[in-house]
Amino acid sequence: MTNTSDTAPVKLYRTPKSGHCHRVELMLALLDVPYETIDLDMMNGAHKRPEFLAISPFGQVPAIEDNGLTLSDSNAIIVYLADQYGDLDEWAGRTATERAEVQRWLSIAAGEIYQGPCSARLVTLFGAPLDHETAKAKAEALFTMMDSHLKTREWLALDRPCLADVAGYSYIAHAPEGGVSLAPYPAIRAWLDRIEALPRFIGMVRSAALA
Repeated sequence: MTNTSDTAPVKLYRTPKSGHCHRVELMLALLDVPYETIDLDMMNGAHKRPEFLAISPFGQVPAIEDNGLTLSDSNAIIVYLADQYGDLDEWAGRTATERAEVQRWLSIAAGEIYQGPCSARLVTLFGAPLDHETAKAKAEALFTMMDSHLKTREWLALDRPCLADVAGYSYIAHAPEGGVSLAPYPAIRAWLDRIEALPRFIGMVRSAALA
């Protein structure tokens, strides 16, 4: 993206096929925040070098640098970006009930989405030593619930796109790469289409044909 302000662009440390990293890049894009990506060679231990540990103490991506601020954890980063560069009430909820509902879906992103479609994809793409069948079963249980939820609404948490949708999109859109088909879930597919139709949407690198 082109920097259109007097401040330096946000630096996003990432690996291109990470859904956690894409979650942050999608938020940056939707907010139209100037940024640059710095791809880390995880296979050769770039994430464990002292200079990166100073930015992300657990050696995890994504992480950002923003005019002197360093921050890791994808959900923490998208909350920060919404507050710093957007309207936090719009993205995180205007009322106590809205904020609680958004937080519930952020917890699902860190829990059921990670344990299900994310973990299944980690096995097939990166050879992670996880139980693939268990991860697929968790993904299918999650998707059954989500598809029912989305049959009567357009967005996960609010009456508009919000942090919940940003946090949920990447691993669900790429679930077929982990062996979990989206074909049985028409409401989820329609929700994904709505996100992809948002102004400035940016997709994640695809690793396989999605079914």
